[in-house]
Amino acid sequence: MNIAEEIRSSLGDNWLPNIYTTIRKSRTRAVSIDVPDRENLAQIQHTLLGVELKIGKRRFPCPDLSTARYMRIFGRLGCREFAVPYDISKISDAADQLETAWQQSLILFRDFTEARSERSIVQLRSRLIRTIRNEIVATGPGDAMPAFDRETRQRDRTI
Repeated sequence: MNIAEEIRSSLGDNWLPNIYTTIRKSRTRAVSIDVPDRENLAQIQHTLLGVELKIGKRRFPCPDLSTARYMRIFGRLGCREFAVPYDISKISDAADQLETAWQQSLILFRDFTEARSERSIVQLRSRLIRTIRNEIVATGPGDAMPAFDRETRQRDRTI
């Protein structure tokens, strides 16, 4: 059993791609960022113009802090396309769940690899991140805008 499978079985429903799949089932919109397909250093920066997510040398403007926290998870993993909840009140909770799952994955990773060499740890971490990224990519980002298939007309047309 590889390290990703061990962490997945230990976390169960708190496995990061499982949380993303749950988020993806709700009304979402697709977001695309240009980041390398590897683990990246992602920082949230507060500027005079608002909140930005900095990944490598690239900066991505964000409407608010919760969206920046949400996008930071995917930027760290090297996911270029992902879904963001359309309802802005749900983004903060989703970001909390994803960050918690990420931190739990790192804690379990450290526990499973404490007796290994430095080179082995780097290779296993890269493999873990690639597995998480591939599962998120398999779920997909969805549509650029959600379908608004509800009737919004309040008055009857026959009047």
